[in-house]
Amino acid sequence: MTLKDPEAIHDVEGVGIHSVHRHDVVIIGAGLAGMRAAVEASGEFDVAVISKVFPTRSHSGGAQGGIAASLANEEEDHWEWHMFDTIKGSDYLGDQDAIEILVKEAPTVVREFEHFGCPFSRTPEGRIAQRKFGGHTKDFGKGGPVLRACYAVDRTGHALLHTLYEICIRNEVRFYSEFQAMSLIVRDGVCRGVVAWDIVNGGMHVFHAKTVMFGTGGYGKVFKITSNAMANTGDGLSLVLKAGLPLEDMEFVQFHPTGLYLQGILVSEAVRGEGGYLINGKGERFMEKYAPSKMELAPRDLVSRSIQTEINEGRGINGEAYVHVDIRHLGEEKIMKQLPQIHELAWKFMHIDCIKEPIPIQPTGHYSMGGIPTNIDGEVLFDGKNTPVKGFYAAGECACVSVHGGNRLGTNSLLEASLFGRRCGKSIIRFLRENRDWPELPADSAKGALDEVEWLLNTDGTEKVGEIRDDLQVLMTNKCGIFRDRATLEELTGDLKKLEERYENIKIDDKSEKFNSDLLEASELGHMIEFCELIVAGALSREESRGAHSRTDFPKRDDEKWLKHTLAWKKGEEIRFDYKPVTITRFQPQERKY
Repeated sequence: MTLKDPEAIHDVEGVGIHSVHRHDVVIIGAGLAGMRAAVEASGEFDVAVISKVFPTRSHSGGAQGGIAASLANEEEDHWEWHMFDTIKGSDYLGDQDAIEILVKEAPTVVREFEHFGCPFSRTPEGRIAQRKFGGHTKDFGKGGPVLRACYAVDRTGHALLHTLYEICIRNEVRFYSEFQAMSLIVRDGVCRGVVAWDIVNGGMHVFHAKTVMFGTGGYGKVFKITSNAMANTGDGLSLVLKAGLPLEDMEFVQFHPTGLYLQGILVSEAVRGEGGYLINGKGERFMEKYAPSKMELAPRDLVSRSIQTEINEGRGINGEAYVHVDIRHLGEEKIMKQLPQIHELAWKFMHIDCIKEPIPIQPTGHYSMGGIPTNIDGEVLFDGKNTPVKGFYAAGECACVSVHGGNRLGTNSLLEASLFGRRCGKSIIRFLRENRDWPELPADSAKGALDEVEWLLNTDGTEKVGEIRDDLQVLMTNKCGIFRDRATLEELTGDLKKLEERYENIKIDDKSEKFNSDLLEASELGHMIEFCELIVAGALSREESRGAHSRTDFPKRDDEKWLKHTLAWKKGEEIRFDYKPVTITRFQPQERKY
């Protein structure tokens, strides 16, 4: 049964449908990807953005160091150099057709931000200021670091996010703040809308849409030490799995080299881009052993492994699980001008004045290279390969286009989110111009979401959500972190099954509907356990080391067997894999050295 009139959806016993909304475009997530698509599409169509936090608190605002573009404002640079660096940084798993689009359109995207009013830092001549970042080089890697990261001091994501929000308000984009997406409505290869829970007031809402876009961000909260905000629980990935769609390359998870010790709070790569040193417990700049030509400005996966190796081999500071990043030699004037937020964070969270003392850091869970498979226009692929889901799009960290492959270069994330959010917006406009009719809305559209909330509010087990979440984070960090091997991954597979069983026996104390954070966290935990099983299964299956996926029992990259993308589906207890080739156009794989 389907319904022409969405208002004909009726309440069920217990928690019911509060209301049904209709918009041409419904975007889940108010980060850079979601809001950039909203800016693009709102000039012509009715756009709504659903976010579980207030839009300007989206995690894109936490990005610090910059957004990459070969502007050549202060020195020579070319998009071909940026392309080579991104492909090499991806350990040759990135799709080169998508990467070429990324680097060619980057200058346009950054200059558009400038015209939107983004307050970039400036050179003395008034141009957009650029700084060095890890893995970004001159002359196809033959030269030294290049000035490519456009920045707004060390609050670049914050500046970009607020700029887009202002334009969305001007364009009359409708925001539904503090709504948690609960299910995706996909039937017969057509996306028909989403179902979301009103966190503030309680109640389930159906959003009937001609097009839906996911910009739901990453999932760093599955790790104990992480730079990610509390909201980054990967909800969009779980919703996609439940809709019968695949995820791509989930085994590739990036650990940022420099998070505040025990806090995980990001110490931007801009610290090293501006000239910071990494120092071990013996007072050595140890990166000379691991990347002699690039030192601290090697790619993130390599730097993270180097730091963790120093710690594992007893060369942490005072034998502890951290090393130092030292910027004292930069001087107070430069630190306060270029890195004011880092100075503030080090003082507030560690009571360290980085003008006078080095900052204790350790690798921190940071970014997901994998996600929802899309084509270069942001269309989500039903089979992960060629067939789009009609009316469904994704961009940003939740998506996998794939421009990052096995490892992302710093400053390419703000670029990817903005650029492919923009492309999604343009793609949505083309689709809506040709598809004016509303897709039919199934009468049971909200049933799965209603059943989930009904169960969460009424389950009467003995397990606490917070305890299961803590155990999940510790297990993922210890057994599927920077270094992995078969034995620990197999153990973790069994551990996750036990956590899944414990989750079935949870109880939440708050039975109300308004501002029920217990309900929200229980739902998020279910999502995390579900896609963590894919991360671990993919890591166990991929018997090689490539990019951020480092197997101690398979330490070499294996292009003959594993130069391919992983596609994974989950149905019940079963995980099914398929694979697709990497798109290679200009640069053939070679040994990755720095």
